[in-house]
Amino acid sequence: MAEWQTLSDRINCVAPSATLAVDSKAKAMKASGIDVIGFGAGEPNFPTPDYIVDAAAAACRDPKNHRYTPTPGLPQLRKAVAEKTLRDSGYEISPDQVVVTNGGKQAVYEALQILINPGDEVIIPAPYWTTYPEAVKLAGGKPVTVFSGPENGFEPTIEALEAARTPHTKAIFVNTPSNPTGAVWSEQTVRAVGEWAVEHHVWVLSDEIYEHLTYDGEKTAYIGAVVPEVRDQLIVMNGVAKTYAMTGWRVGWLIGSVPVAKAAAKLQGHMTSNVADVCQQAAFTAVSGSLDAVAMMRKAFDKRRKAIVEGLNAVDGVTCRTPKGAFYALPDVTALLNRPLGKNGSVAKTSSELAELLLEEAHVAAVPGEGFGAPGFLRFSYALADDDLAEGMRRFKEWVG
Repeated sequence: MAEWQTLSDRINCVAPSATLAVDSKAKAMKASGIDVIGFGAGEPNFPTPDYIVDAAAAACRDPKNHRYTPTPGLPQLRKAVAEKTLRDSGYEISPDQVVVTNGGKQAVYEALQILINPGDEVIIPAPYWTTYPEAVKLAGGKPVTVFSGPENGFEPTIEALEAARTPHTKAIFVNTPSNPTGAVWSEQTVRAVGEWAVEHHVWVLSDEIYEHLTYDGEKTAYIGAVVPEVRDQLIVMNGVAKTYAMTGWRVGWLIGSVPVAKAAAKLQGHMTSNVADVCQQAAFTAVSGSLDAVAMMRKAFDKRRKAIVEGLNAVDGVTCRTPKGAFYALPDVTALLNRPLGKNGSVAKTSSELAELLLEEAHVAAVPGEGFGAPGFLRFSYALADDDLAEGMRRFKEWVG
């Protein structure tokens, strides 16, 4: 590009997605013939359940589904999301509080675009999903991270949040079950955060995409149910991707007060307009149906969860807390830094360098903790086949020695 061909400061301040970068490199290596075990992408390896695919196929054949839908989504899908919210989250909303988005990521983006003014601060408990701070920057805001380590179960304390709060604090992210930690915040923590937000007039952005993936008797505590007073300042972001193995269908939603939903729909009207009609039909079938298929997938994830924790803790220098939700493990790998590793005696000074060496030398793809505000950690997704998981752990252990 010529010197005058500059790009916006807005896009230049944003970092690429760490998870997508690792996944792309791993796929490129696979395409070149290298056998890579990928723990990078948070994508279930299960096919979308047949009854959902069948509904989409039938919708494809009906010409009435070949047109635009209302920007905020099909009326029947918005109604189904409202009914699902009552069923799962335990409180009532109306369909006009729902905006159907192109995946959960668009819901995050829109929530911040309609809330944040330049200079506003958004508190982000860390470790966090890699998109949160970048979406805040794109809205002109300032991400303020508050780190909580495995010794605290990766749950933030009110004292830490209060220390981070300033007159410019506009919102806080809540993500339980969590990506990348797999932590399921206790109801006590969720209640404390909700009450703190109400007291200080802070918006709550609750990412509930992993709500049904919990283990060991843990249950998701929904902040809108635990603290009813927070609902007027609550925006919920969710979707079908993780629960129903529908990542490629790109259907999410945003739930807020009616003014919030109208603002999000207005923004979406100038961005993407409606989500593809056929995908919405598939999502309607998923959301309005049973959770039987989800239970099957959760059982498989639970088995893999136990296997990966055992495999990671068997690696000399790796310590991994047992996650209670989602399908991620976030082991501490600081003991692997600044020491010779592999047959080449390679030395990594950071977890980012460690992830690169692990991929290049052992052909195991994991995401470095730097992308999640957690240097010294690596994120492993266990949403992959059992045999691949076992082989990946074997390679990791053998490479470390």
